[in-house]
Amino acid sequence: MPNEVGEPLRVFAGADAIAAAVGETIGPGEWIEVGQDRIDTFAEATGDHQWIHVDPVRAGDGPYGGTIAHGFLTLAMLPVLNAGLFRVDDVSMRVNYGLDRVRFPQPVRSGSRVRGWCLVVSASAIPGGQQVVVRTTVEIEGAAKPACIADYVVRYLA
Repeated sequence: MPNEVGEPLRVFAGADAIAAAVGETIGPGEWIEVGQDRIDTFAEATGDHQWIHVDPVRAGDGPYGGTIAHGFLTLAMLPVLNAGLFRVDDVSMRVNYGLDRVRFPQPVRSGSRVRGWCLVVSASAIPGGQQVVVRTTVEIEGAAKPACIADYVVRYLA
């Protein structure tokens, strides 16, 4: 699938540059639709075929009036959402080191649009680069609460 977003809002010239941006907020990014095709594809990839995600008829009578995206689908969209927010140049690689905290305050209904914004929370020097914690908030168009708030840890290596 091609990248769904344009050029990032911010480009950092290396690991030290993003480390120097601790406390900076970037965004919001572009809206991306979360349609039923995306939800169904995610269900196929993960084997999670719960009716609230993949059965529009049954879900129509459910608590949300229709199907909703998997929370983990929303989380899996962080790379594309963040690609529209920032990029770190002049590194040999970046490694997803893990997640510190993830919450899903509100479900994403099929057909909704989401976008991200992020905060560079912290950075620490590691051998060969920087370890950076970025908090990404995934907004749902027209909703009062976000779909996801995730602190993820990335290692940028020179």
